[in-house]
Amino acid sequence: MKTRHFLTLLDLTADELKRLIKRAVDIKAAYKRGEAYTPLKHKTMAMIFEKSSTRTRVSFEAGMAQLGGASLFLSPQDTHLDRGEPVEDTAKVMSRMVDVIVIRANNHDMVERFAAHSRVPVINALTDRHHPCQLLADIQTYMEQRGDIAGRTAAWIGDGNNVCHSWMQAACRFGFHLNIAHPKGYGPDAALFKTCREHVTLTEDPARAVEGADIVVTDTWASMGQENEKAERLKAFDGFRVDSALMQQAKKDAAFMHCLPAYRGHEVTAEVIDGPQSVVWDEAENRLHAQKALLEFLLTDKPK
Repeated sequence: MKTRHFLTLLDLTADELKRLIKRAVDIKAAYKRGEAYTPLKHKTMAMIFEKSSTRTRVSFEAGMAQLGGASLFLSPQDTHLDRGEPVEDTAKVMSRMVDVIVIRANNHDMVERFAAHSRVPVINALTDRHHPCQLLADIQTYMEQRGDIAGRTAAWIGDGNNVCHSWMQAACRFGFHLNIAHPKGYGPDAALFKTCREHVTLTEDPARAVEGADIVVTDTWASMGQENEKAERLKAFDGFRVDSALMQQAKKDAAFMHCLPAYRGHEVTAEVIDGPQSVVWDEAENRLHAQKALLEFLLTDKPK
């Protein structure tokens, strides 16, 4: 059987993703009831992180422990990955020793190369191109609090970055529409937009994007690796801040989402992220449960 990987949302079918989200909700409920569920006893997860992390690392390590498995963390200085040893060789060796490999990488190409030579599932924990695990938590959060996301409208305000790319793919897989408002020159990848255009609309007007939206989403204006562009980006993104006035143009019960970390006063005001429409803390918690469902999906043969 061919090894399944999770490098983008498109690696799973729409039906598989919907079942995975439902499974995440069930796993979360059982955990809240105090029920032990350890299907991954004697399984080991290796984590290779080229970028720093808070939520991603904690949620994967805690999730693997709660499922009965073990994990080990490798920072860039802990391996020979692409520093004297090709990615392909590292993949061949590590996949003979562990059961799943989670990678947070600078370049998406590296994760693809690694997966191509791995005997075990590889999970993308963030690259410069995609952040699919974040979207599992985002969709779970919306469905828990508002119901089915199919047919809804989401508004992305800000940079056409890796998280934005995963929101575009989510729109295709889950059947909702995504309005993206971005400053000129900061839109999403053109080729990806072309494949998703039936579900995505681009604009440079935040008010137009959020009009009638069920979800309003934003992210930091300068992602990791873009620190030297911060001053330029602050100027370019002026007018793309999610504040109360902008939220009022969305639906009254619109949910506000942010993958965190957030910079109050920049991409979002404190009154929005800390206000009643914000679901960011549930969204962050759901990284734990969505990823447990993903690990279960990739590492067990149990029908879901």
